[in-house]
Amino acid sequence: MARVLMLVLLVFGLLGSAVVHLLEWDNWAYTNEVIGPLFLVNVGAGIVITAAVLLWRYWLPLLAAVGYGAATLGAYLLSLTVGLFGVEQQLSSSAEVWGLVTDIACIVFGGLLLLRRDWRSAESDRTATPGATTAG
Repeated sequence: MARVLMLVLLVFGLLGSAVVHLLEWDNWAYTNEVIGPLFLVNVGAGIVITAAVLLWRYWLPLLAAVGYGAATLGAYLLSLTVGLFGVEQQLSSSAEVWGLVTDIACIVFGGLLLLRRDWRSAESDRTATPGATTAG
């Protein structure tokens, strides 16, 4: 039950971040020749990583979700502090707050799922023979 809840929160974090990037691209980012395309990459990456997390019970999509959240959070923090490709944010809009929340959700819930090791596939559990030992 806890695994399912964390998975749902991770999916909401990934898709929420993708939606925030799409909305902000439509509001202002399309005018910046560097940030605009990067926002669209974030939209696509959020969708692809979400599909991978839902369809592939393996550690790699979870690691990608954590990396996605960390990269977008890091870029946002750079834009808050020193600026990023001419963009300086001020944490003044609700989209920026939701972006922070969704990025943190990706990091936290992706990391927790990685730690739980619930990502192992059912096939690997079925191939193990009860009582068998490996020669070493």
